[in-house]
Amino acid sequence: MEVVGHLNNLQEYAKSLKDTRLSTIRHPGEFFDYQRISRPKDTQEYLKRASYNVRYFSANYAIVVALLAVYSLITNPLLLLALGFLIGGFMSINRFVAEPIEFNGKVITPQNLYVGLFVIGIPLLWFAAPISTFFWLVGSSGCLIGAHAGLLEPGVES
Repeated sequence: MEVVGHLNNLQEYAKSLKDTRLSTIRHPGEFFDYQRISRPKDTQEYLKRASYNVRYFSANYAIVVALLAVYSLITNPLLLLALGFLIGGFMSINRFVAEPIEFNGKVITPQNLYVGLFVIGIPLLWFAAPISTFFWLVGSSGCLIGAHAGLLEPGVES
């Protein structure tokens, strides 16, 4: 019965997401309209275009950032492994070890398991270079979105 409750919560979340954020996704034909791409005359025109396009295509840009994040995780398997280890370990301890257990004559508390998880997981995460991956994501997203938003002329509706 617990699974049914989780499915209902997931359906409600998907419906609210669809009603709010996903309803503003612009059509790919409009997003990739290469005929509207031109070089702005000056910085002021670039900023005006970028301001309009960032608001108009915000949901599309969120998808671009999400796709770049997925790409960065796929190309950095150590980071994916470290995040999976930490998140999976945390969820497993929460789910299966609610109270202290006795193993081989010793009492192991959930706090001991969390310490062990972090002693192994944090150095693994450190070697996976999440900070450089984050800055790569910020830089690549900024360049891609900045170029698209500044070079694409606003539509007639603006």
